[in-house]
Amino acid sequence: MSQAVFQRILLKLSGEALIGAQGFGVDPSVAARIAQELHEVCGLGVQVAVVVGGGNFIRGVAASQHGIERVVADHMGMLATVINALALQDALEKAGAYTRVVTAIEMREIAEPFIRRRVIRHLEKGRVVLLAGGTGSPYFSTDTAAALRAAEIKADVILKATKVDGIYDADPAKVTNAKMFARIGYREVLSRGLSVMDTTAISMCMDNSLPIIVFNLNVPGNLKRVVLGEKVGSTVGS
Repeated sequence: MSQAVFQRILLKLSGEALIGAQGFGVDPSVAARIAQELHEVCGLGVQVAVVVGGGNFIRGVAASQHGIERVVADHMGMLATVINALALQDALEKAGAYTRVVTAIEMREIAEPFIRRRVIRHLEKGRVVLLAGGTGSPYFSTDTAAALRAAEIKADVILKATKVDGIYDADPAKVTNAKMFARIGYREVLSRGLSVMDTTAISMCMDNSLPIIVFNLNVPGNLKRVVLGEKVGSTVGS
């Protein structure tokens, strides 16, 4: 068996990644595929944490632009991430994985509150930890939540799952000769205004020397390839 190059990873998964062909909500078949890939990565001895977004239901920023008060809209978005975490938990357990859903906002009937040492212990025991509720505070994106949690649990890397192959200097859907970066620095991402993660998240990763690998989750097996150290996607580093 090939050897994983990371011991502990944090996967940043957008809510849109769970939509599939139905256009809204969670497609169980998509959740099952992602869960199977995560379970295979766990089988390599890798400790896995997942921060999931809620954009398949609601985005706080977008909702606030349509008249909902921003703090209220952000709290709605946080609750959407909990729905996604529960859906992914169900899919993971059907795939044979052991899991815990942990939330930044307490809701003890369905999830554990975020306690750093407890989360690390779950990871050490081989459980997939699904980190929901963002940071627990409005005005912060799930990108920032991913950077924060990755630093707190001392993850080796953030794996940013997207629907494109990596980071480009222009939108590859609109510019035919857009160039993909194999590797790029944090400061260049910020100076170019590339939409990798928001500026708060990138700055936090830079301050903590936390690498980010952006890859296409829609290509089956890509997650495992990244974990095994194959040249997949784009890496953001120092």
